[in-house]
Amino acid sequence: MNRLWQGLLLLALVLGFAAELEAKDELQGEYKAPTINRRLFGESLSMVNNERDEYASNLAAIAVLHVNENKGSQKSLDYARQLLGLALHLSPRNRKSVVANRQLQASMMPKKVAADYDPEVFARLLLARGQLLEKQEGKANAQLSRYFVALAAMIDPRNEDAIYESEMHRIDHGDLTWSDITDAKTERMGITPAPQD
Repeated sequence: MNRLWQGLLLLALVLGFAAELEAKDELQGEYKAPTINRRLFGESLSMVNNERDEYASNLAAIAVLHVNENKGSQKSLDYARQLLGLALHLSPRNRKSVVANRQLQASMMPKKVAADYDPEVFARLLLARGQLLEKQEGKANAQLSRYFVALAAMIDPRNEDAIYESEMHRIDHGDLTWSDITDAKTERMGITPAPQD
């Protein structure tokens, strides 16, 4: 009889531990994947494909890190949507971005992925690259410059240079709209959306 109670207690502990592990893998909020119908930054962007892919990988790593640190809160998922949307526009076939986006879409907590830089270092790199893009000609360069500078300030809120530059962009050009990154419109491509029943 004593062994029966011990067995039941052990079973209850194992089931409780398994339920706790499963709960850790669930997101607290709801993730809406960014709509990517076309590459927002075409060939006119002053970045080679390898550089685009490197930035996309690091954006995905920062997104996954932020979601994990904040236990999948709605705010962290919205932030990840912006980062992954930008990453997928830069490099639509980037492995880390595609996998993280799909796992979040399936309401799974993504496993942390290796990043080339710490968040603070990556924020400084985004700021520097954003400033270089701003000096280049073309709408795509100017647009990506604003996103990079804004992200530098978001990733490292102690980086005074990034905050200042981001605020100057906001004053000069207005608030940054993330919907171009996260909610691409199919009409722009000449594609008519399927009717909703």
